[in-house]
Order: sequence, then structure tokens, then C-alpha cells
Amino acid sequence: MALAVMLLNGASFHSGCCRHKVLLSSLGPLISNSKLYSSYRRPGAEPEKKLSWQNADFSFKKSIDHLKTQLSLLKKETQDYLKGPGGNPLSQHLLEQTRVLWQFRSQEDLNKWVISSDAEIGGKSKVYIKLGRNNQAALLYGTLNTEVPRDGETKYSGYCSMRSRPEVGSFNRKKYYDWSNFNSLYLRVRGDGRPWMVNIYTDPYFSHQKDDLYSYFMFTRGGPYWEEITIPFSKFFLSSRGRVQDNQHPVWLDKASFLTLGFTIGDKVDGPFQLEIDFIGLLNDRAHKEEFAYEAYDKNTPV
Repeated sequence: MALAVMLLNGASFHSGCCRHKVLLSSLGPLISNSKLYSSYRRPGAEPEKKLSWQNADFSFKKSIDHLKTQLSLLKKETQDYLKGPGGNPLSQHLLEQTRVLWQFRSQEDLNKWVISSDAEIGGKSKVYIKLGRNNQAALLYGTLNTEVPRDGETKYSGYCSMRSRPEVGSFNRKKYYDWSNFNSLYLRVRGDGRPWMVNIYTDPYFSHQKDDLYSYFMFTRGGPYWEEITIPFSKFFLSSRGRVQDNQHPVWLDKASFLTLGFTIGDKVDGPFQLEIDFIGLLNDRAHKEEFAYEAYDKNTPV
């Protein structure tokens, strides 16, 4: 145990960028229950008294089992890569018109998503997710409350969200979605008439872009009937920390940037809400010719 702690401390001391990430991925099962990095803490809350390494569970057997699992995943990824893009033959990849990304038929499908609300910053909104009737959809429901927490710092409150978990490959490597063959997002939902925001989260190269977000609105009509919604990617606009940016550009749909997808409700209307999602997919709409819906400004205009 002391040796592992020395390795972690030495990595964080001698290298501030990459070495500690390699150690963490290799020692993942040993420290699965530990909290090595500080999480968000409300103003005025007391910090944890235990040191991070005191909650670690060091087990040599777990590390061997973890290594075997990662090697098997690496083998499967190599086979899929040699077969073709996404594990499919190249001809099938080029002719693909639709693709279902997420569908909700079991608890395992729900576990691929994370829900959150303003309760993380002291708000009073509540959000839940469960399987719908006959296990044929995901039911996202809860109560929106715009009351601002009395901590002296928070100015706005009242949101709930649902976000897909980032895909992880072998040895905890990030996996990215490649949607370059498609031009629209396709959903089958049933809402209660409240508007939602569909968000695309990216994995930026520079740290100052970590809050960048591509968003567009999804308006549900309410009632007992399902509706199929198509949102072209050309409609998504760029924002950062809740502010729409002047410098707009299309979403980069290749595997170098896209990370997760999410839904957010924050229409400043207190009360219950619900949204049922049957599936989320992609569509290559050949009738859609628009490349980008917003005007792009040239910052360096020639004189």
C-alpha cells in the first residue's frame, strides 16, 4: 500500500500532465472506491477529514482481473478496427442511412446515462429516470424549482438534465463518436409540452474550451401521441457558460471532437415535468442541403 501511494505522489510531483493518468488507469481496480480528486463542495461546507488514499482498496487479485479484462477489450477493438469503421465492412459504412445510437429496453440501457439537477449547487429541483411502460422507453421525470439557494453566491437556479456517459475503451481510453456520415439527429419522444435543450458536449483540445457546448431546442407538443423529431446538425449553435458566442461554426462530427449527448430543461416554470424517449438515432437526410444556419463572422476583415 505504501508503495502505491509513493507512486501516485511521485507521479503528481514530477509530472503535471500525463504520468499520473497512466498510473491511475493501471491501478484503477486498486483505488476504485477512493476519491483522489476533490469534487464540488458547496460554500461553507466542511472538507473531508480523511486523506484520499485512506479510502483506497488495494488488492493484487483485482488488479490482475482488471488487466485481463482490459486486454480482452483491446483484442476486440483491434478486430473491429481491422474489419472496418465501427466494426462494419466499408461498403456497409458508406451506404448507411440511419443508425440507432441509444434505445431504452433494460436497466443496462439506463445505466449509460447520468441525471443531474440544481440540487448539486443547493437547489430544490428533483429529477428521476426509470423504464417506461412495458420497458419500451426511458421516462425522465421530476419537479423543477427555480428558488435560488441562500448561499450568497448562486444567482440562478432551476434546471434538470440527462446526459450520456462518455464511452470508454480499453485501459480507460476515451472513445469518440464518428457521425460524419449523417447530417441530422433523429429522436422518438413523448413530452408534456415543455421545451427542452439538446446539447452536444465536446472534448476540447484547449482548456479554455472546456465549457463549450453545441445546443438546439426541442419542442414537445404534449398529449398521448409519440412524435418523431429531426434536428439537423446545421442548426446547433455554440455557447460557453450559458452565453451564445459571436464566433459560430458548425459542429465537428468526426471522431476527434464529439463526446456525449444530453437533454436539459430550464424554462423557468416551476412544476412537474416528464419526457419519454423511445430511441435516439442518426439520419442522413439527402433533402437537407444546408451546411450551417448561422452567419459566420470574419474577425480579421481585410482593409
